[in-house]
Amino acid sequence: MKVLVIGSGAREHALVKAIAADPMVEAVIAAPGNPGIDALAVCEPLPRGATHGPDVVAVAAKHGVDLVVIGPEAPLVEGVADDLRAAGFATFGPSAKAAQLEGSKAFAKRIMAEAGVPTAFAHVCTTRGEVEDALDALGPPYVVKDDGLAAGKGVIVTDSRVAALDHADACLSRPDGRIVVEEHLDGPEVSLFCISDGDLVIPLTPAQDFKRAQDDDRGPNTGGMGAYSPLDWLPDGLVDDVVARVAQPTIDRMRHLDMPFVGVLYIGLALTSRGPQVIEFNVRFGDPETQVVLDRLATAVGELLLAAATSQLGEAEPLRWHPDAAVTVVLAAPGYPAAPQTGGLVTGLDEAESDVAYVLHAGTSRDDHGLLRAGGGRVLSIVGRGATLAEARAAAYESVGRVHLPGGRFRSDIGLRAERGEITIPHL
Repeated sequence: MKVLVIGSGAREHALVKAIAADPMVEAVIAAPGNPGIDALAVCEPLPRGATHGPDVVAVAAKHGVDLVVIGPEAPLVEGVADDLRAAGFATFGPSAKAAQLEGSKAFAKRIMAEAGVPTAFAHVCTTRGEVEDALDALGPPYVVKDDGLAAGKGVIVTDSRVAALDHADACLSRPDGRIVVEEHLDGPEVSLFCISDGDLVIPLTPAQDFKRAQDDDRGPNTGGMGAYSPLDWLPDGLVDDVVARVAQPTIDRMRHLDMPFVGVLYIGLALTSRGPQVIEFNVRFGDPETQVVLDRLATAVGELLLAAATSQLGEAEPLRWHPDAAVTVVLAAPGYPAAPQTGGLVTGLDEAESDVAYVLHAGTSRDDHGLLRAGGGRVLSIVGRGATLAEARAAAYESVGRVHLPGGRFRSDIGLRAERGEITIPHL
């Protein structure tokens, strides 16, 4: 079969790599893709962007694809999956209505309440006065979230009431500004992807990502600075419990509301003293967790996503996983996330590749001379694998050390606390 992947980041590079390895896949097309994806797939430009449905449909029609996989959240929220399905293409990704689970934090909270999903107490606010009341009611640390899409950077967690109000003011100043003020959840965080065809749910292996810009979880939130899998410290039965109490009730509720959810439901969890609590839903594969989850997945990815897109998950074979650990480390441009400086020359990629590590392109571009340049805030995602987490970390960081980007930055502690056995789950 032929598969079209929409997007241009490291998540899409990981998807293309995994799909291209599926023996049932004869060709992969990416739109718009990136210089790394270009080595694996036919890249098609999208001059008006991935959110312009007619252009995406035109690419799918040009290549006669059998499946379209939409990577980023913005095209999903804008209804590109609806356009593709209307044109007769099997599509992995939710409709615009179902994508509200990520497009609106307030909508997600409503669905969680109706489905009985355990989550943080929250207040939806549209005025500064409501924000002040909510902050006073919940107390520090303050968690303030922009209601809409913000590429992983619309959340502030702070002990400063002034900083919380400043962030709220910035969000409320936008047209139809609305925010969610939540209680702060204690405990380590876990990312769980659940594949759904609108009825059934199949969980993937959990991962943990690192959202703060600097070591020791300091600095501002980012789109994600690294991730690892597996999580050997997780309690037995956690995934089955989350499917039963979170994923399946949410999918059932969406179907009941005539918004069937087809795609991947990303569940961000905090393992708290009250048990697992949902921090957020996303409606697509998370970046950078996808890089390590797909690295460990031994099952044919193209066939799995096609089964979800065509309501045939019930016929899918049980997933198979490689026993090795995987770690991904993000190399970011100087100034990321506040003011990334693009254009820097990226070298050393050939030297960084080995039998235990490889490089995925996130924000790169070619200049007029064919040289690779930093084209975004997160530039590369370097994946290392090993029999243990320690070996995977060593492979990833050795590879990172061979790449050169002037002023480039990365976290040195991805997976370190887990390697040291320092992660604990609070108890009642």
